Amino acid sequence: MPRAFVVVLDSVGCGGAPDAEAFGDAGANTLGHIAQACALGQADQGRAGPLRLPVLDGLGLGAAIKLASGMTAPGLGAIPTGLWGAATELSRGKDTPSGHWELAGVPVPWDWTYFPRQVPAFPPELTARVCDLAGTDGILGNCHSGGVAIIDRFGAEHLRTGWPICYTSADSVFQIAAHETAFGLERLHKLCADLAPHLHAMRVGRVIARPFIGTDGNFTRTHNRRDYAIAPPAPTLCDWVSNSGRAVHAVGKISDIFSGQGITYSHKGKDDAALCNHLLRLVESAEDGALTFCNLVEFDSLYGHPRDVAGYARALERFDKVAGQMLDRLRPGDMAIFTADHGNDPTAPGSDHTRERVPVLVAGQGAGQIGHCGFVDVAASVANHLGVPAQGPGRSFLP
Repeated sequence: MPRAFVVVLDSVGCGGAPDAEAFGDAGANTLGHIAQACALGQADQGRAGPLRLPVLDGLGLGAAIKLASGMTAPGLGAIPTGLWGAATELSRGKDTPSGHWELAGVPVPWDWTYFPRQVPAFPPELTARVCDLAGTDGILGNCHSGGVAIIDRFGAEHLRTGWPICYTSADSVFQIAAHETAFGLERLHKLCADLAPHLHAMRVGRVIARPFIGTDGNFTRTHNRRDYAIAPPAPTLCDWVSNSGRAVHAVGKISDIFSGQGITYSHKGKDDAALCNHLLRLVESAEDGALTFCNLVEFDSLYGHPRDVAGYARALERFDKVAGQMLDRLRPGDMAIFTADHGNDPTAPGSDHTRERVPVLVAGQGAGQIGHCGFVDVAASVANHLGVPAQGPGRSFLP
């Protein structure tokens, strides 16, 4: 019985979204601009020269970038040996839940709530709710910010006052940073879990616990992040597969994104290296007919948001080697799909996600051009491959 592996390279967009201008992202192209910077010698920290992704490019990565955006990415453009295309999102967002849910066959049917770019960013009643749940007289932050910057700015005051650091971004998200020992990790997780239903009712997509350690001038975020996401509005690919009696393995934050719905086993790790080890192990051991759904977040969190082009290129080149090991271990009949959920162009202004198309690279199903497709078509194609009923609006792109 065939198996399917869907690997979401978080934020690895390829430009060309037709509505990018409406999001303030005209011209954004995560992969294309990284390749361009590498070719110009502008990303030589810890690596050197053109972007080298022989496995992913061999499946059709360079071709997908050109199809999506019209850009020829320097160093990429091999003759594809897999199925390849570029997917366009229907949902009105450029965030993690929207991208993943739609890849799993369910476009978001509502408009998310976003917090304004002003200080304070949060309405007084929300701030009061946080204070009541946290047992504090106030909060810190109350603004848009990157995660590292907000801790550097308010970490010392947090240690003095005990007040949680609350912030947001261009995504529909409410994030709370707190010191693991001074505030307490369990206390932070409970605060976020208790607050989540209130924010979900407001159509805020996620409440995220962002623990950190250290002292003033030397704060470091830990790997004990936890996401409390609103549940998908309809059964997703994970439910389609699990309801058919098959195993669904969630690697990374997939289980959080889908609120555990349709997930048989969840495999966590402290970093993407650990998650890749889980992924390779599951290629060896996952049951016949199983779906393995993986998110690798560090492209986005460590390199996209901080606008680290060289770090992003290093991460891509590291994963390309993992992709090669995956393909070597696939069984006859297996299918592997490499894709993304949105963009995060590290050459763009600011620190937010970018609205882009995403590559769709398929191994194990022959070679050919998928062309332009929708995010929802990924779910339909996986369901087709596994022989389970699809319930979403997508259409299979498999031959």
